[in-house]
Amino acid sequence: MKIYSTGKVIFAIFFLSFILPLAGQTKINDTQYPLIPYPTNIVDGIGAFNITEKSTIVSTGKRFDNEIEQLNLLLKQYLGKPLKRNDKVAGSKAIVFRYDPKITAPEGYKLNVTSDLIVLSASQSVGIFRGVETIRQLLPSVEKSNKIVPTLTIPALFISDQPAFEWRGMHLDVSRHFFSSDYLKKFIDLLALYKFNKLHLHLTDDQGWRIEIKKYPKLTEEGAWRTFNNQDSACLVRAKTNSDFIIDPKHIIEKDGKTLYGGFYTQEEMKSVVAYALARHIDIIPEIDMPGHMMAAITSYPFLTANGENKWGKYFTTPICPCKESTFEFAQDIFTEIMEIFPSKYIHIGGDEVDRRFWEQADSCKTLMGKLNIHTTGELQSYFINRMEKFFNSKGRKLIGWDEILEDGISSTAMVMYWRTWVPDAPVKAAKNGNKVVMSPGNPLYFDNDPDRNSLYEVYHFNPIPAKLSVAEAQGVIGAQGNIWSERIPTESRADYMIFPRITALAELLWTHKNNYNSYLHRLKMHYPRLDALNVSYRLPDIDGLIERNVFVNATVLNLPKPLPNLTLRYTTDGSLPERNSTVLAGPLEINKNSEIRVAAFSENGRRGDVNDLHYNQQTLAIPAQATSVADGLTCNFFLGEFKNVKSISGVAKSAATVHGVNVPKEFEAPSFGLKYRGFLNIPEDGIYSFYLNCDDGGILEIANREVIDNDGPHAPFEKTGQVALKKGLQLFALDFMEGGGGYTLKLRYSVNGSQPMEIPTSWFKY
Repeated sequence: MKIYSTGKVIFAIFFLSFILPLAGQTKINDTQYPLIPYPTNIVDGIGAFNITEKSTIVSTGKRFDNEIEQLNLLLKQYLGKPLKRNDKVAGSKAIVFRYDPKITAPEGYKLNVTSDLIVLSASQSVGIFRGVETIRQLLPSVEKSNKIVPTLTIPALFISDQPAFEWRGMHLDVSRHFFSSDYLKKFIDLLALYKFNKLHLHLTDDQGWRIEIKKYPKLTEEGAWRTFNNQDSACLVRAKTNSDFIIDPKHIIEKDGKTLYGGFYTQEEMKSVVAYALARHIDIIPEIDMPGHMMAAITSYPFLTANGENKWGKYFTTPICPCKESTFEFAQDIFTEIMEIFPSKYIHIGGDEVDRRFWEQADSCKTLMGKLNIHTTGELQSYFINRMEKFFNSKGRKLIGWDEILEDGISSTAMVMYWRTWVPDAPVKAAKNGNKVVMSPGNPLYFDNDPDRNSLYEVYHFNPIPAKLSVAEAQGVIGAQGNIWSERIPTESRADYMIFPRITALAELLWTHKNNYNSYLHRLKMHYPRLDALNVSYRLPDIDGLIERNVFVNATVLNLPKPLPNLTLRYTTDGSLPERNSTVLAGPLEINKNSEIRVAAFSENGRRGDVNDLHYNQQTLAIPAQATSVADGLTCNFFLGEFKNVKSISGVAKSAATVHGVNVPKEFEAPSFGLKYRGFLNIPEDGIYSFYLNCDDGGILEIANREVIDNDGPHAPFEKTGQVALKKGLQLFALDFMEGGGGYTLKLRYSVNGSQPMEIPTSWFKY
């Protein structure tokens, strides 16, 4: 295939692409360029390429027309006009899109920047687009600023790049709280910036049906709207101190004397979103969750259940009935229209959290189970999933389900999305069964879980490949995705806050898959100005050195570094929220009495970061306990049961063990339980000791009969901190932990006199 009009030009382009990268270039410091995810290989060049309105884009044929348009949409924001296109290089200062069949990775590309030419090569248009996004990150971070820039400078370099994982996704739940199509497009643009390729849209659930289905109009006429529920009420309470939780008035209507909240996408509106995503090489994966989570549909179409009822059971809502042909007719009608909107190869059916007890007494289910020789309702659910997969396959599509679909048997052709951290063997079982697996465990990839100072670290260091898989079996794990469930996320600004910057850590994990965390943190700081320009309400970086519960003997000093140079720290001492006009914490603040201080970082545009509540209490050094003889370790008592919080753990311990650190003994694991650790800490020297308790769910730490940390209540992994003043010697140690079902996260670290947090030596634990 002839690429350029003359052999002379072909030779020039090939020379620039393959000879120049080898000359005058050196390996670079991987913090030199603000690229996230970091490229597979990159070397430095000499000089820079200047893009002006006189530069041209060179490409032959129509292979890369869309990618040229995408680059011009970007450049127009800087230059005020798009670049002209040629089919050959005329002089210099050209950006060349070149087809290169030797680049075999579908999303792979090479980017060669010299002072005269930019040559972007790939074998597929998606590879060219990923290279365009790299160019985007090399450009100044003033996108959408409406300021015309006469010259854009890109440093000379050579990049050879391709992703480590095939599936690099993000999920967004638009059912619990609704998000506009404009926000979806903004989110898609940001996904493209960080080289994601999948957007999983959770379109239906008990709380709302969000996509128009022409054959069943009541799904959106009725199912898309609700009166305020308990989740909305919880958001309204938090809205009193945080505007991110104000229910968006553009999604509220008045109808028949009722205030209704919700919204939906018309099919034409969603087709526009899909086209926007496809132009940026992102597949939108639609999820219509069934047979459970269907209350919004059942309310309008009660024939879908076994007995016409629609209610909450002990845990979940009434599922649709898999024992009636009318259910399958409904489901197939729904998915037929969904497939006309979404061209994605994959369709997500959900299949999670199905309360199958509703089927046990239904005559229709008893009859079908007898006919099919099905013995359990679990097998009945598998019958539904497998039958729907055959329907999907008949339409040329592939079925995805949450990992519950594994429980009673699925075909090897279905894709499994793993989320239940308390079922660690599920992805192993799926991969060994031949299923493709996407990893999306609640910890650390549920981005609706409140972030803390460890969130970026946990995402960045997550390994998508389960340890129990062989090298061959691991090929079945095709990637991972972050999930956003929106029960506590009522606004687009709150969604931004929960997603960013965690999404950048996930981007690098899935594309680069190399552990270079300090480099990543350095490069991330250079991304905040771009996110500002793109109007992203990201979570401001954590303030280093904060302890929630502080103690001092005589006096102490609060002296905090700014997370970013352009941020301002402000504080209050009267219990009020820090505001833009609150006192600036510009230097050391001496504290010599019991105090309550609230401090937050503020951006230049006045956006407030997390409010940190700091408690200061004067203490004497705790006197050591007297013990005649001790042994290594701690005693750990196990209480089986469901507890609302740590303080409710009661009854007789079911069993006990000696442990040599703070961890959950494997023999104690169960869906719900409580643990009580007792013993001593052998403190090596007098001092103020800081402790860091990260747990899922609740935990309370006491040392020397003093409460140090209260991290109680059901919640996702979250770290809290506290201090205690201790003398050298044996100090009483008590840690109570409650697991509500699924997390098993329990970590305790310490620091002393301002040192970095570290693991507590096992030799300190005595009983």
